[in-house]
Amino acid sequence: MGGNIRGRTASEARLTPLARRLALAAGGRRGLRRLAGGHRGLLTALTLASYPALLAAAVWPLPATFAVLAPLSYAAETALPGRAAAALSRAHLGATVRFLARETAAVVLLARMAPGRPWWYAALATGLFLFHGVRAAQTWLACRLDRVHHQMPVVTRNIRLTALPIPPAPPRALLAWRGTRPLYLDALAIVPAAALTPSGLGWAGAAGAAAAVALEAVVTATLLVHARRAAHLGDRRRVLSAVDEWVAAYRPEVVMYFSGPATAAYQATMWLSTLERIRPRTLVVLRERSLATALGPTTLPVVCIPSSVDLMNFRALDGVRVALFPANVGNNIHMLRVPGVRSVFIGHGDSDKEASFNPYTKVYDEVWVAGPAGRDRYLRAQVGVRDEAVEEVGRPQLAGIRRTGPHTKGTAPYRTILYAPTWEGWSDDVFHSSLVAMGPAIVRALLAQPVRVIYKPHPLTGHRSPAARTAHRRIMALLGERTGIPHVAVTGREPSLYDCFNEADVLISDISSVVSDFVASGKPYVVTNVAALSGDRFRERYPAAGAAYLLGPDLAELPDILRRLDAPGEDEMAGARRALRGYLLGPDHPDHPDPLARFEDAVRRAAARAEERARFLGLEALAPSAHD
Repeated sequence: MGGNIRGRTASEARLTPLARRLALAAGGRRGLRRLAGGHRGLLTALTLASYPALLAAAVWPLPATFAVLAPLSYAAETALPGRAAAALSRAHLGATVRFLARETAAVVLLARMAPGRPWWYAALATGLFLFHGVRAAQTWLACRLDRVHHQMPVVTRNIRLTALPIPPAPPRALLAWRGTRPLYLDALAIVPAAALTPSGLGWAGAAGAAAAVALEAVVTATLLVHARRAAHLGDRRRVLSAVDEWVAAYRPEVVMYFSGPATAAYQATMWLSTLERIRPRTLVVLRERSLATALGPTTLPVVCIPSSVDLMNFRALDGVRVALFPANVGNNIHMLRVPGVRSVFIGHGDSDKEASFNPYTKVYDEVWVAGPAGRDRYLRAQVGVRDEAVEEVGRPQLAGIRRTGPHTKGTAPYRTILYAPTWEGWSDDVFHSSLVAMGPAIVRALLAQPVRVIYKPHPLTGHRSPAARTAHRRIMALLGERTGIPHVAVTGREPSLYDCFNEADVLISDISSVVSDFVASGKPYVVTNVAALSGDRFRERYPAAGAAYLLGPDLAELPDILRRLDAPGEDEMAGARRALRGYLLGPDHPDHPDPLARFEDAVRRAAARAEERARFLGLEALAPSAHD
């Protein structure tokens, strides 16, 4: 054991203090969870205790005490954490039962204080009974309309369904006002009854009950009007059939198929502008409802089909010949099973990260990469992807990347440095991201120089790691300090990464597709060497860094890098960047100098292979493109 400890690598030794800090942080989080658990327990106990206290005050009777306890019990309900409320529901002490207990206590109080049973006593009891009946109807309608409008079996964009008119959905406030929320309206009856009956104003409780019933009746009537307008949307088969018929008439030749969380929508969004400009008819197929809104703007028709059964019975896709997959996910199987379709993995960026040679990729008929580097990556990895399945198609998204930065052109007084770290990944086994270990230090060092900083983190930054979220917040705070130079943090969809490329003179990034794409600009770039590997070993392991300046964890190289880039003729990597560009992104093709034309030609070749296979299988031939 002692030999193993002495033989630790430098990177492992550096991680030991970090592991200690993480362990301390985890211990602190456990303490916070214990405090939160105690807080939930206290609120649960107070909520439960308020109901027997109300009953005791009613039976005594103590109207003044009841009038004080009733608002406190409502307050305890509103403060009750969701997990505690769920636990009470599992114990058959749900919100409706608790509110009914409070109402029963109020009825008992009035029975004790108003002998002879005056008319308003009966009116109050009847009003509370009707209130719950109307609330049940209102909640049912709200749930149904929410399902009809927001959980349709298929969601579309850029598709006009003349055979299936879709009326406007009710206001969100009406749909959200359901379940537990309307229960609080019974306070209009309970509080006045308890507070005013001793003064001879017992009818005030009956009036409050009537008001609660009237409000619920108005909401219910409004929802009923919307329900009648949207009744046809509840017919699942009719909705699916209408969309199926539209897609069948459109006769798509190409499908971009995507599944995943809304945070991953950027992986499909990056292909939209390219697919809009090719001639074969293209349809976007999504699998999660959240993606329908998270996907970027596009003119392409978009169909979201959450159910695998509905997708597999969506006959309009039978004529598709090419399916493009930007990500490796389990839901891809539902499109891969469609006969006659040529499956093509296009990914969401070439890089030296493990995601760019995932063993899952061998399930596709073809794997498209940008240049020879992508082909070599699969050959080295030996993950089962056949070399004949790999096709080099370039990177059509990079056609608008400029070769000169604003400072170099003389249009900006400061050199602009883009810091675009990758995200923390799904595990800590591979240290690609510089954000936690180096990010704040990099930004702090740049702010001390006469340069402008653009910070564009990965869209998934902080998705898994609290440490990454903390580092991100520290960088945002640093950029918020006044320095006299207009530094920028880009955390939204716009400006795009490629817009940031054009604004930058230099890139600092991690091993990711950002580096490979930036090579198209020919401008200097710096790659973080988080594990402090030797330069030769790092470049051998990550070919995209072959023309990069390397930056270690202590940032010792940064001053010399900046000096070299400022001094004319000192940029020793300029020639290597020109050579690397063709290796990573593909050489300029003599037949297709336009990268978009090269990509479209690859689509047509895949479609021709699929058509040949479809004829062999006896499937219906695809009609010529409407664009031809």
